[in-house]
Amino acid sequence: MIKYWNIKGDLHPLEQWEAGCWMQITNPDEGEMHEVTARFNIPDDFLDDIADRDEHSRYDSEEGWTLIILRIPHSGNKDVRTPYSTIPLGIVFRDDVMMTITYFDTDMMRDFTVFHKKRGEGFVDVVDLTFRLFLSSAAWYLKHLNQIGRRIDQAKLALDREVDNASLVALSRLQDSITYFNTSIRGNENLLLKLKFKLPIDELDADLIEDVGIEMNQAREITRIYSDILESTMDTYANVINNNMNHVMRTLTSFSIIMMFPTLVASIFGMNLINGMEESHYGMAIALIISLGISMASWVFLKHKRML
Repeated sequence: MIKYWNIKGDLHPLEQWEAGCWMQITNPDEGEMHEVTARFNIPDDFLDDIADRDEHSRYDSEEGWTLIILRIPHSGNKDVRTPYSTIPLGIVFRDDVMMTITYFDTDMMRDFTVFHKKRGEGFVDVVDLTFRLFLSSAAWYLKHLNQIGRRIDQAKLALDREVDNASLVALSRLQDSITYFNTSIRGNENLLLKLKFKLPIDELDADLIEDVGIEMNQAREITRIYSDILESTMDTYANVINNNMNHVMRTLTSFSIIMMFPTLVASIFGMNLINGMEESHYGMAIALIISLGISMASWVFLKHKRML
């Protein structure tokens, strides 16, 4: 999908491309990308890098074009098991042409346009647009981190009731999401520092960069906190599982010891040897009493040693 936006004064859609407008390309098909490349002659390397899901945050320039790849949060992707991940957002511009390209349909980009349309504010230039996208991505990282925090609490409550595989797997998936977030946020912070020296920045941009830095730092700290919480939680429940397993094995071993003595008594009296009770009418009862007595004594001893 390709949308054209006027950014001067206020943000409103356009029917077709105009010089200085913002071209928003979201989840494009081959025909749309062929049309864009044929018209603007964008370097193929730029488009390939944006299409690469694992491409890291970076800045590049080639043939007069500038490429900025920003890692933004993404949720609800069926291609991966993690509930939250990150994807590349490409910002490509040259002279009076500027566009954003992402090969995924994201809540962040929809919210970004709706927010600025309601405020009736456009963008000064592509630099202003770039840093506002940075700020929006930081806000969405914080939003998803709050959702991750709630999911962690829900999983821990479920595990408090019963340690099951589903809740442990859910925590593991959230830990993967935190890892994605941590890596991407750090990459965005490094890119932000680089852009200070690569792009023409005025006073308004400097204030915006400061706001972005604050939001990014907060997102990074929350990511670190949740990462520590998840690691501690997983270690705790791993110890709980090991402790439960040890208790089960200890109980089974104790019962095996208790049942060993009746087997021993039966084996002794069942041997084809003279033991003085061959002709006794009470031989069976005596064997049972001896077995029961030894088993009870073993049970009392193991209970006293807290092995049961």
